[in-house]
Amino acid sequence: MALPVSITLPLPPKPLISDSLALLSEYLPSPFPLLGAIDRSIPIPIKQLVAEAPLNRFFAEAIADGEFDDFEGRRIRLEVNGGHPGITIGYWAGRLRVLDGPGEATIRGSLLAFKTLAERRQDPDQLFFQRRLVVEGDTELGLGLKNLLDSLEWDFKLPKLHLF
Repeated sequence: MALPVSITLPLPPKPLISDSLALLSEYLPSPFPLLGAIDRSIPIPIKQLVAEAPLNRFFAEAIADGEFDDFEGRRIRLEVNGGHPGITIGYWAGRLRVLDGPGEATIRGSLLAFKTLAERRQDPDQLFFQRRLVVEGDTELGLGLKNLLDSLEWDFKLPKLHLF
């Protein structure tokens, strides 16, 4: 007696589900005001404790090579569209610091644009030309940081980002 053979075929893509999620994300309220409220309620020392050490470890070689020296005493803000949430980063005494308040320049974009930039899946210039990332304030400072980050070598992958 022959045993039944199980055949597994790859599941076909489900365009109905992905299209429905895309449609919902267009019309449902943005979660960013809630994230902004949470962000504003977290004291700056907690943000510093969580973010400074990993940032300085990640960029340790570039900091040691003096790549960030041109940014000494400067502040730049990275902000998700709509102003919620964001982080202001400065460079003092050979360390990246998380600061309270506005930056001299602000780079603003969607979470997906920042993820694309971090993973180097698209040329940073394209993200700016497509207006997916925008520099406001001291544009020379913002573009200087963009150029520095573009010149550094790294392999950074973030987990899938699902907001809806």
